[in-house]
Amino acid sequence: MRASGASSHKPHPAHCSPDPLFPMLTLLSMFYYICLRRRSRSGTRGEALTSRRAVESGQRATLPISVEVEQYAKEVLDFSSHYGSENSMSYTMWNLAGMPNVYPSSGDFTQTAVFRAYGTWWEQCASAPLPFRRTPKAFHSQDYIELAFEEPVYPTAVEVLETYHPGAIVQIMACSLNPFSQNPPTDVRWEVLWAEEPTKVLTPQARQFSPSIKQLSFPTNLIRVEVNSSLLKYYTELDAVVLRGQKERPILSLYKMPRIDICDLSDSDEELSDPGASFRQAGDGKHINLGNGYFDKLPYELIQLIVSHLTLPDLCRLTQTCKLLHQHCCDPLQYIQLSLQPYWARLSDTSLGHLQGRCTLLQRLNLSWTGNRGALTLTGFSSFMKACGGSLVCLELSCCHFLSEPCLEVISQTCPGLQELNLSSCDRLHPQAFTHISKLTQLRRLVLYRTKIEQTAMLSILTFCIELRHLNLGSCVMIDDYDVVASMLAVRCRSLRSLDLWRCRNLTERGLAELAAGCRLLEELDLGWCSTLQSSSGCFQHLARNLPCLRKLFLTANRTVCDSDIEELAANCPALQHLDILGTRMVSSSSLRKLLQACPKLLLLDVSFCSQVDARIVQELCGLFPNVAIKKSFTQ
Repeated sequence: MRASGASSHKPHPAHCSPDPLFPMLTLLSMFYYICLRRRSRSGTRGEALTSRRAVESGQRATLPISVEVEQYAKEVLDFSSHYGSENSMSYTMWNLAGMPNVYPSSGDFTQTAVFRAYGTWWEQCASAPLPFRRTPKAFHSQDYIELAFEEPVYPTAVEVLETYHPGAIVQIMACSLNPFSQNPPTDVRWEVLWAEEPTKVLTPQARQFSPSIKQLSFPTNLIRVEVNSSLLKYYTELDAVVLRGQKERPILSLYKMPRIDICDLSDSDEELSDPGASFRQAGDGKHINLGNGYFDKLPYELIQLIVSHLTLPDLCRLTQTCKLLHQHCCDPLQYIQLSLQPYWARLSDTSLGHLQGRCTLLQRLNLSWTGNRGALTLTGFSSFMKACGGSLVCLELSCCHFLSEPCLEVISQTCPGLQELNLSSCDRLHPQAFTHISKLTQLRRLVLYRTKIEQTAMLSILTFCIELRHLNLGSCVMIDDYDVVASMLAVRCRSLRSLDLWRCRNLTERGLAELAAGCRLLEELDLGWCSTLQSSSGCFQHLARNLPCLRKLFLTANRTVCDSDIEELAANCPALQHLDILGTRMVSSSSLRKLLQACPKLLLLDVSFCSQVDARIVQELCGLFPNVAIKKSFTQ
């Protein structure tokens, strides 16, 4: 095809201009040569040269005949959260083990796996932590689950059966570790099979999600699924995960180029360059500018501001460019807050050691999800905390299974000013370990969701940590008497703003009454699945009268909530924003209408499985109050 306006006759070869593709081909050839000379993650130098010779000689590898294996998850190894309880199977992550229970049906079923949160409601609450700076835009994960399969295979497909409000899955990963092996490898590798941004699926109907995945260089029977439910209108529900693959490694007909780090194409590590070396002195004594662009002439504060917009990996790479940028990138002011959660798969003791000298002014640290399967040790963690913990005010340690009692002891000794501590889903910590938290007397936010804290340790914490503003004890099943805990809160923590008692089964109206009388500033209260509370005792009406600042109230699955309770909330809690009364049989549309009229700030109202509130009523209320997200789940 010729260009517009070109002559129709063919030019004489002697007058042809150079082929414009020639420089590009030369460049590609050079790049190919450099790549073959470099060691890569997927092969040795010898393997690369051997493969090169095979390509050059036109040899073709023969594809072996291999049977594809299909298997469902054998065991759930780990997860960050779930809607269900620790001693039942309803809505728990353990439902993902084995064959599907629900698919292809759609709807809200107890036999599925459901994460704890959805949407942006939780982020809008006062108890939500502040986001960390420098979080990569490509990191979207909020929750995860790890699944073990019977046989290691080279994956050809991963299928997730989503039965309600699909679209939350943002990443699927595979691990080189065989969780059933008696001889685990020293080097545990995680590879991303597929990743994408959160998507908003228009229909809540069931689907089989099977994205196109990359090929692995190792067999796996450990799959990790990460989700982000922020765009969903309701809880996503997963039914099963299928792993398809071949037992023998597939051989490509042509050599596949090793994966090369584009930032490392040299054969040797060069010394840091001096930014002043860009200016060379000519023979006449004058300075010649060799292309520095006078970057080193910028004010120190301006360079610091520019560098502050880089992600952590980019910041570390930039330190290797020149002495000037090395100085800026290692300045402790760049590490006032540090989130290592996005890099959980690569973080190790060595990583923390490299960062240790830069984090002397560290105030906020996020280590959530890190350190599992031996990646972090007590020695590495303790060394980092002793060097960098003195100024810490916030420490996020969600799902950190490397933690032990000595780790919490180190935290209590090295972080005297700590105000926020998150140990969510650290369910392998021994109960005795939590006693050390009582030494952190400046604590204002404490998250102990799905931990094994016992009553004695909890009472000790409440005795000394009287500055608490936010406390999460959701699914803490080893506390014997929540009435005693509620009474202690009422006496010691009168400035409490939020309290999560999700699935705390032994709280009674006596403890709730004392809590409401003592903690009058409460804005958030989660009493979901607290089945021992009975509306007939008047506890919910008393609660509404005593907590005028209430903004969020979850009474999920309490069958006894009635119209009188709703009307009392309407009369006394005008600031109410979130209300969940899922599962009650005694609330009618008339009381809901009063609530919606009296609470103009209401944003979320969940009336799923409320037998007196059918789909027609929900549709009518949505039309009258369009600013309120009224939730009504269904079962097909």
